Amino acid sequence: MHHRPLGRTGLFVSELCLGTMTFGGGAGIWSQIGALQQADAERLIGQALDAGINFIDTADVYSGGLSEQITGQALKNLKVARENVVVATKVFGETGAGPNARGASRSHILDGVEASLRRLQLDHIDLYQIHGFDPATPIEETVRALDQLVRSGHVRYVGVSNWAAWQIAKALGISERLGLARFESLQAYYTVAGRDLERELIPMLRSEGVGLMVWSPLAGGLLSGKFGRGQAGDAGSRRTNFDFPPVDRDRAYDCIDAMRPIAQAHGVSVAQIALAWLLHQPQVTSVIVGAKRPDQLADNLGATQIALSADELAQLDAVSRLPAEYPGWMFERQGEHRRKLLAEGRRSPAGDA
Repeated sequence: MHHRPLGRTGLFVSELCLGTMTFGGGAGIWSQIGALQQADAERLIGQALDAGINFIDTADVYSGGLSEQITGQALKNLKVARENVVVATKVFGETGAGPNARGASRSHILDGVEASLRRLQLDHIDLYQIHGFDPATPIEETVRALDQLVRSGHVRYVGVSNWAAWQIAKALGISERLGLARFESLQAYYTVAGRDLERELIPMLRSEGVGLMVWSPLAGGLLSGKFGRGQAGDAGSRRTNFDFPPVDRDRAYDCIDAMRPIAQAHGVSVAQIALAWLLHQPQVTSVIVGAKRPDQLADNLGATQIALSADELAQLDAVSRLPAEYPGWMFERQGEHRRKLLAEGRRSPAGDA
């Protein structure tokens, strides 16, 4: 298990992060995603820690707060030293009936962090993330509130999830101008079958030194190997019962068709190849994996041992490549000569004419 720095910080997190969306259960979508109770969740957390994972991600809305509660109790029961685990959670979603019990306002953020700390039984949160973009709250209000939490010691680092590139860039600019704690990570959807964030988000993250945490790396189970053309998956699978996130099925099936022989050549599962592809992407900091059973988690952990060849990566890139869109195709055309100059300069020894 490799460990990578989170954004521009000195905090190192494991390349796989244990997601806790399957903890708790309850009504609505939570019953479809998972309903692990304390003992089973504890078993998974222990298995993950034993494998070298030091990063756990949850959210205040997962199972109505039960996910945070179970996670915190598990860390206590397992007697995990606080400095040995990086705990991330999120705030934004609806946590009550009133109009202010959601969003990214100072009010909701300050209420949210207190509630999360109480459920997690912790004195601080390592990474506190805004779970979505709030059109009703000025970005400056959000980043000022997060900075207050960092200065108070309740939060060590702050991040964001499901924001557009321009929104993150604006927040980073405000943070730099005002000397506030900045977003160090983005948690976003990314798979070999869903590479949309490569258009704007990846270039922005690379430019600004922001880390990337990947959620739903198997596209809600679609890339697990249980699905394909004419292959509907089993009745108990998450994708069968909860068709999310949206995926271009034809492209996904093309990717699955390409991954099957690669998986066979390595003697591993299709899911492991999908995860390994993400781990080979230079902008990815950590891939969030969730599981309902120890064998599922063990399969996910195996992805860290797979080294894809340049030819295999090229095959997967070709079958999953995004169609060209403006202004990307114009960047390619107009910047070609300057990129060649840059490449030649990197190859030339220092001091050459």
